[in-house]
Amino acid sequence: MADFKMPELNSVVIAGNLTKDPIFRQTTTGTPVVNFSIASNRRFRDKSDEWKEDVCYVGIVAWNRLAESCRDRLKKGNAVLVDGELQSRTFKTEDGSNRTIVEIKARRIQFLNKKGNAAEGGEEISTFTDESFDSLLSPEDSDLLKH
Repeated sequence: MADFKMPELNSVVIAGNLTKDPIFRQTTTGTPVVNFSIASNRRFRDKSDEWKEDVCYVGIVAWNRLAESCRDRLKKGNAVLVDGELQSRTFKTEDGSNRTIVEIKARRIQFLNKKGNAAEGGEEISTFTDESFDSLLSPEDSDLLKH
């Protein structure tokens, strides 16, 4: 029987609105990092055929130039489209217990809010990318993401 290697794929795309202003800081080595949460809405029909809405709150982390772009451009209520990967991390709380969270490490963030005067037709939708992730992919994984 031939060995089958399961492809390693961890990819998430989600759109939503920031629930509060981003939190920007730098690591001890000076690397920029920003954290924020988005609310992503989902509409569906229940058993009685009534429209309902469910909200999913998701944490986002961005690094380097992407973090700086978020710091400069985002605030509570802004709409974003995030392309990234799921990651988990464990930390100690103030009471000494361990806590694990799952969040999205952003590769690309598209800022969806319009800029400028709508009467003048001023609209800008910007995308910023963290190029550092792509250098970590094997050629096979890179090909999988292109298709």
